[in-house]
Amino acid sequence: MGMDHLHLHFPPHPSHSLTTRWSLSALPQRRRRRGKHTPTHLHLHSNIHITRACWPSKSKGISNSISKEEEEEVEEVVHVEDANDPFRLIRRYKLIGLTSLAFVICNMDKVNLSVAIIPMSHQLGWNASTAGLVQSSFFWGYALSQLPGGWLAKKWTGRKVLEFGVLGWSLATAVVPFVAGFMPGLIISRIMVGIGEGVSPSAATELIARTIPLSQRSRAVAFVFSGLSVGSVLGLIFAPPCIENFGWESVFYIFGLLGLLWFVGFRQSADEENSAVPVQTTPLDESITAVPWKAFLKSRVVWAMVYVHFCGNWGHYTFLSWLPTYFSEELDLDLTNAALVAVLPSLGSILVSNIAASFADKLISNGIETTFVRKLCQTIAFVSPAICMTICSLDLGLSPWTIVAVITTGLALSSFALAGLYCTHQDISPEFASILLGLTSTAGAFPGIVGVALTGYLLDQTHSWTLALFAPSIFFYITGSIVWLAFASSKPQNFLNGD
Repeated sequence: MGMDHLHLHFPPHPSHSLTTRWSLSALPQRRRRRGKHTPTHLHLHSNIHITRACWPSKSKGISNSISKEEEEEVEEVVHVEDANDPFRLIRRYKLIGLTSLAFVICNMDKVNLSVAIIPMSHQLGWNASTAGLVQSSFFWGYALSQLPGGWLAKKWTGRKVLEFGVLGWSLATAVVPFVAGFMPGLIISRIMVGIGEGVSPSAATELIARTIPLSQRSRAVAFVFSGLSVGSVLGLIFAPPCIENFGWESVFYIFGLLGLLWFVGFRQSADEENSAVPVQTTPLDESITAVPWKAFLKSRVVWAMVYVHFCGNWGHYTFLSWLPTYFSEELDLDLTNAALVAVLPSLGSILVSNIAASFADKLISNGIETTFVRKLCQTIAFVSPAICMTICSLDLGLSPWTIVAVITTGLALSSFALAGLYCTHQDISPEFASILLGLTSTAGAFPGIVGVALTGYLLDQTHSWTLALFAPSIFFYITGSIVWLAFASSKPQNFLNGD
């Protein structure tokens, strides 16, 4: 059998200016594999990091959307290159690990105020409305930064946006004690925390879309975003003793310092990688920097993602905010112990997210259609908490601790979304994954602004946890499942061509 050659000529571009010649017997024969031809070897005459971002853009006469066969070929090249250069694989894991650590710090800085708000209110004479205003101001910045974060990640790379996002929110966290007595300054500082954290999901999505092959993507997304659950756990565990021993100010100093240390370590890691064979961290082709907003708005898949992100965050944000109070009233616990009990869903999420990721990647690796896998995982993520919340909302005579177990199970299983919705942005368009996540996350931020306040209002009016907390979440989980099953898809979309 003769040697087959594949010549790939990439057009000049600042981020990948090269002409690469592969001598490949494996890839052309991959198509012949069905004809009982088996590849025996793969020769690479030049090292190159392959991602879909490296394929020439539509404007140069070649489609950005590659076929499933072509993606499988790229996956095979990545696998062989990883085997030939294990240090490249290690650098990829290191990059994903540091990204997950950023998300840990992210949620630590998000939940620290929910604990510190009590002594702050006592010291500064705030009523419940003022405390609610301070807490909701975070989501103003979070909502405003989603789309800009996606655009910046696409233009400057997710890595750069992530590191400066962490720097920004860490500095804004550390200044809270200095501006706490001046309400406009405090509001601005929390908005800045929201802006810094708001650009991070899009930055991480853009980073994953270019550095992680499809067969490993679910695990990468789950590992990175499960850092949020870890951060909630650590924040709720360590904030109370910090406040009791050193005052409420210490929470903001310590947690802010952690972010600054991460920033220094991440920058140092980038310098080390640049001295070796770098992980692919260059910007995407500038020929696709024009964002196809019209194509996004015409896509039923995108609208399904927007609504499902809103639905999922309604349940997440309302329960994140009100669960300690609910447990305190139902179990008659003091605030510290109620906060510790509220940690249980986050602990469960850490476990479930990794199980879900491995489950999804295994199905995809075994040839199950990606769309089916994403629909299955997202349906589990919504139907499970809907059933559990329905059980808790009914007067079934369950003991308080049984209710805790049921709620914990439902919210933990909602982490299947990390192998569902949160992978779909990369699936349908790696080129615009960060912007798509920014778009859907903008809608997903509004439950933090509206849902948390509405829950408190309904609770005051009805004095019913069923009507105030459970019923709205059940509604959005069920309708979100219906929309997802009807319209979701992981088929690559060529938004530049309006397909």
